[in-house]
Amino acid sequence: MLKSRTRRKAERAAADGAIITIRDLHKAYRTPAGDFPALRGVDLRVNRGDFMAVVGKSGAGKSTLINCVTGIDSPDSGEIHVDGSAVHTMGEDARSRWRGENLGVVFQFFQLLPNLTLIENITIAMDFRNSYPLRERKERALHLLEQVDIAEHAYKTPGRISGGQQQRVAIARALANDPPVLVADEPTGNLDSKTAGAIFDLFEDLVYNQGKTLLMVTHDRDIQRRASRVVEMADGRIEA
Repeated sequence: MLKSRTRRKAERAAADGAIITIRDLHKAYRTPAGDFPALRGVDLRVNRGDFMAVVGKSGAGKSTLINCVTGIDSPDSGEIHVDGSAVHTMGEDARSRWRGENLGVVFQFFQLLPNLTLIENITIAMDFRNSYPLRERKERALHLLEQVDIAEHAYKTPGRISGGQQQRVAIARALANDPPVLVADEPTGNLDSKTAGAIFDLFEDLVYNQGKTLLMVTHDRDIQRRASRVVEMADGRIEA
């Protein structure tokens, strides 16, 4: 009965335009000096088609929030509903399967497999989920590399291209299984300003022209003029 009620709440949230709904989220980390509260009752709603930027100083709780939304971490209490799924009720294995099928996650440090070619880094995401027929995966990977303007390097390994190019590949990999939601944690943190601008251009195209929803954590204040919504965090709470 509890799971049924939780599912109905998630479906109602999705039906009224919200693709991510967070209610009263709390998370604390245990340290030798005592508990450190990273999230203190966060409420947040992300609508379909939003380009939402989460900004704030280091230690504000931004990455913890992202990790809870993606299921990388679990909250101590509160609710997280993403596209009809109650993430906070899932076990670790279930969250891992759900994340691979429903989210595209882009990290600051790219996390490409160094011994695989760029095209293999993308097809492996489809292999894990068995999301496309085997004969179509290479073609789709090439299409995604074209979309992020790096197809000419498809058969190189990550070490032979620049950081900005590696981040483009990471975005293509995040799109491999055609998820409705992209989540990015400081995706331009290791890039120069010109390259970061090009990555933001790519994100804008994915949201405003291709209908994706994007939740991004960033220190880059330039994002405020590009995002459709900006949320500022401080001390584990949403300030504005």
